[in-house]
Amino acid sequence: MRVMAPILAILLLLGCSQQNDRSSAPGPEQIVRLSDSELKGLDPQKISDLSSLRIASDQFEGLTRLNARGKAEPGLAKAWETSPDGLRWTFELHGGLKFSDGTPFDAALFPEIFLRMRAPGTASPTANLFTNISGIKAISDNRLIVSLASPAPHLPALLAHPALAAIPLHRINNAGDTWTNDRPMITSGAYRLVDWRLNDHARMERNPNWHEDPAPTDTIIWKPMDDSLSAMRLVLAGGADVSADYPDSRHRWLKENHPGLAHSVPYLGSYYFAFNIRKPPFDDSRVRIALSMAVEREWIADKVIGIGNMPAWGLLPPGLAGDIDYKPDWVDWPREKRLQAAGELLADAGYGTKHPLKFEIRFNSSAEHRRVSVALAAMWQPLGVQTSLFNSEAALHFSALRDHDFTLARSGWIGDFPAAENFLSVHQTANGTGNYSGYDNADFDALLAQAIASADPFERQTLMRRAEAMMMADMPVLPLYYYVTRSLVGKRIAGWEDNISNVHPSYTLRIKTQ
Repeated sequence: MRVMAPILAILLLLGCSQQNDRSSAPGPEQIVRLSDSELKGLDPQKISDLSSLRIASDQFEGLTRLNARGKAEPGLAKAWETSPDGLRWTFELHGGLKFSDGTPFDAALFPEIFLRMRAPGTASPTANLFTNISGIKAISDNRLIVSLASPAPHLPALLAHPALAAIPLHRINNAGDTWTNDRPMITSGAYRLVDWRLNDHARMERNPNWHEDPAPTDTIIWKPMDDSLSAMRLVLAGGADVSADYPDSRHRWLKENHPGLAHSVPYLGSYYFAFNIRKPPFDDSRVRIALSMAVEREWIADKVIGIGNMPAWGLLPPGLAGDIDYKPDWVDWPREKRLQAAGELLADAGYGTKHPLKFEIRFNSSAEHRRVSVALAAMWQPLGVQTSLFNSEAALHFSALRDHDFTLARSGWIGDFPAAENFLSVHQTANGTGNYSGYDNADFDALLAQAIASADPFERQTLMRRAEAMMMADMPVLPLYYYVTRSLVGKRIAGWEDNISNVHPSYTLRIKTQ
């Protein structure tokens, strides 16, 4: 018996483990999605990481929501209208709205949600996204007004953020921060959390009181998987349906061996290096432009990265401010002509064989960033440019950028929402330490402010493009390519639509019928 007892215990543990594995595996009514990290929190006003926001979006709905194409559409509000000056938006809510526990709510909830999000005690990490909203006021049970400081055509997309979604204040006021411990959690969206096992999985089931028809899939399982290679292997083995990432080194192999599984899609993000223009050598725009002219962006995007990235000469991702992407006049010159022109600019700035241009290329630890840095150094060698490489982990790297302790450094921007000003305002003088390059152009600041103040979509778009062109003529940053997102989507999944925002709500996904 003393021998059999430990063996029996081990068998029982194995049995439990296998049962748990089956409970979080794909099934006929269950989709398993892999995120690249564990949940950081469940309160939608107190999170900012992508994994937590994705799960929050599945559970909490606002006046608007994002659909399978990443576009804003009516959510808890069924319609809205805008004043001629673009500063007042009136929303009309659906009738009979209820939280998942059956508690009704109406328009009066949203001013309270807005105040909680802004309250110092909430310490919302995304509160700065909503500084343009000057107030929210309920004018009846099913109508409310959102007032803005300046026009914002992207407001419907912004209001889809979970931080302004309907949350159960009736429960929060009684339970404080412990309300997120409820199982099932009280939610307003298509799903509600019924089980969360740290570093294992989060299980969500349909919200029985969602204002629309029930979501097409009964259960959604989110599993954290920070290793993209392990995530890929789990999907290939049938242990998961969707992965939020896969190794870039396996992109071509997946395309050749598993066609249709890998999705590489342009993303709402720009990859660039920032010049420190506060001091030599990059306080001289001729030096910055010369280096830009010598860079083979198509080669970097295709050969160095090789996962479908588009080369970039500007900051704004394709389609963000019209159909025409920014390109300088010299973009189509042969390489020899560009190198000659670049050499002349460097000579005018005082650099040559007797006084070579020397500087350090700084990047945060990543194989991708290292490959790009090495490629840049090689492309500048024909100009007699001498570079050294310095890498550090991400926290130290970006601390150095904020402290302006760099010469040329890897940077980039992922948009918080699909609006041109979100990319351009980063480089305004008023952005302080977040303006890594130190770009200081009063004309650019004024032009961007004029664009933001315009309620006319065409004028706004035109001014945004002019502001981008003005900035790129000064070249405080060196754009290289636009980001892409990498996802794996199993063949049994329907409803997935590739989009620039990389938004794929679980309520839009379903399991294909055989």
